Amino acid sequence: MLATTLPLRLHFLSPKLILRPPLFPVHFRHTDIKNPVYSRGCNKLFSSMSSDLMDSSCTSKDGNLSVHSITDDLKNQSLSEEKKLKLKLEDLKWDHSFVRELPGDPRTDTLPRQVFHACYSKVSPSVEVENPELIAWSESVAELLDLDPKEFERSDFALKFSGASPLEGGLSYAQCYGGHQFGTWAGQLGDGRAVTLGELLNSRGERWDLQLKGAGKTPYSRFADGLAVLRSSVREFLCSEAMHGLGIPTTRALCLVTTGKSVTRDMFYDGNPKDEPGAVVCRVAQSFLRFGSYQLHASRRKEDLDIVRTLADYTIKHHFPHIENMCKTESLSFSTGMQGTSVVDLTSNKYAAWVVEVAERTASLIASWQGVGFTHGVLNTDNISVLGLTIDYGPFGFLDAFDPSYTPNTTDLPGRRYCFANQPDIGLWNIAQFSSTLAAAELISEEESNYSMERYGTKFMDHYQSIMTRKLGLLKYNKQLVNKLLNNMAVDKVDYTNFFRLLANIKADASVSEDELIVPLKAVLLDMGKERKEAWISWVKAYIQELVASEIPDEERKVAMNSVNPRYVLRNYLCQSAIDMAEQGDYEELRRLLKVMERPFEEQPGMEKYARLPPAWAYRPGVCMLSCSS
Repeated sequence: MLATTLPLRLHFLSPKLILRPPLFPVHFRHTDIKNPVYSRGCNKLFSSMSSDLMDSSCTSKDGNLSVHSITDDLKNQSLSEEKKLKLKLEDLKWDHSFVRELPGDPRTDTLPRQVFHACYSKVSPSVEVENPELIAWSESVAELLDLDPKEFERSDFALKFSGASPLEGGLSYAQCYGGHQFGTWAGQLGDGRAVTLGELLNSRGERWDLQLKGAGKTPYSRFADGLAVLRSSVREFLCSEAMHGLGIPTTRALCLVTTGKSVTRDMFYDGNPKDEPGAVVCRVAQSFLRFGSYQLHASRRKEDLDIVRTLADYTIKHHFPHIENMCKTESLSFSTGMQGTSVVDLTSNKYAAWVVEVAERTASLIASWQGVGFTHGVLNTDNISVLGLTIDYGPFGFLDAFDPSYTPNTTDLPGRRYCFANQPDIGLWNIAQFSSTLAAAELISEEESNYSMERYGTKFMDHYQSIMTRKLGLLKYNKQLVNKLLNNMAVDKVDYTNFFRLLANIKADASVSEDELIVPLKAVLLDMGKERKEAWISWVKAYIQELVASEIPDEERKVAMNSVNPRYVLRNYLCQSAIDMAEQGDYEELRRLLKVMERPFEEQPGMEKYARLPPAWAYRPGVCMLSCSS
């Protein structure tokens, strides 16, 4: 076991950027990594890049085409426009390849236990209900499933999506997986309160899993009841759809149902449990496989190593089919950059091509989070999707006042392992664990594992630089300008979302007087003394010089910036307002908030209050920060 201490630096900005006052160090435990690339990892990984913005959609830093970029074109080819199907629940097209093609648990009981040699256990929802009620739903998710929106009006809809009544054609199960939690291997975890109802095939040939979170006990529930409360279910439902609205890969949410029964929870772990309304959210994703799905079997060695290969083959076949179709003519051969200059040929080993694409998807995802100021809060390997989706919404948070050390997770406070600034490095750590798993199963070599981590770093920086360039409305990346901006924002605790939205109002006019320079930003630059005001004036001057040099008309630039800088994000206090009303039986705020977050980049007349700075009560415990189980 290798123990390493890394300073908490803003690697995603620049390896040389250090904020004052200095942030706390974070102690990482690196388990089962024998990879020389990782041990020197982050310093090389986030090394200085050229100030000229590279087109990350086409080439890597060394000019080579990446697996991710080549396959994007294949995956994103639009299908001919077909008449949209509108099916009843009874007519949905089920397939169940996961259960059919992978080894399962021979037992069907829900007794908490270790489940060996299996990827899942067949179980049915066991949640108790009393007059369940459908309180929120997403018509755009229904469209993904070819489900007629009129089905939401069915009298038995709440029964079926609480888990109290089975879906015709469904085949329910709970996944078996493990994971590292806060850097320590936790062994078997699994779906402790989630039951997948089955796997649908829509009219476009896409696979979609329907999963009920809070549906009752499974063999993986350990000492818990497998249920969920309304507050956590509201947060998961809203953030799934809010992230989709922001254009960030995510699991989705079809609907939210209250059970009519109470669930006892000790929210602050302080010995004061209380009864709360129970609820179930229906999550939807093309797969809920996560890094821990492969890790658990590798950790058990012997015959379970064969399950790693079986599961990898299944994943590539159904979710990365373009990889199996690659051939030598695509010339995906790369130097690893290691001493001795070994070469990785991604067309000769589909597992190597796969791990590289997983690394690149993960890098792009985390760069997107950094761009909108999103902090996941619990980046354990059991919470990292193999498809590069945002998955498992627990104590998440969007930045209000810009603070790189912000974590929304009370459990994370002692070390801030999963704070906003640390997310890129944790992504690398998790990729190291995933690639080590495949290496243990002898699916990839050490060189291929190394290369996946190198690709993570290059992809992250390319994508992050592209995002920040577009947020500033520039034509090319200016590292010094970005670093100085984020330093200023951190010192003055500037609201992240509102600042970038207001920035579009700056004019490319070098003749503007100093007194007028920061007027367009006055709503977010609050309570500044002379020194800080001068710092901002200096930055705006440099920014205007870049705007003038770009020669982009102000209005054209403003439209472009507003298309990437959201007006609305799902701040924690907005969630809490909806939760407070929902717990009183009023669901209108929940539904209104959903509609606002579905169109986050648009100005929505009458909805301006959802873009306001947080009120004082937003910083109370249970609002701005939550526990892992919230």
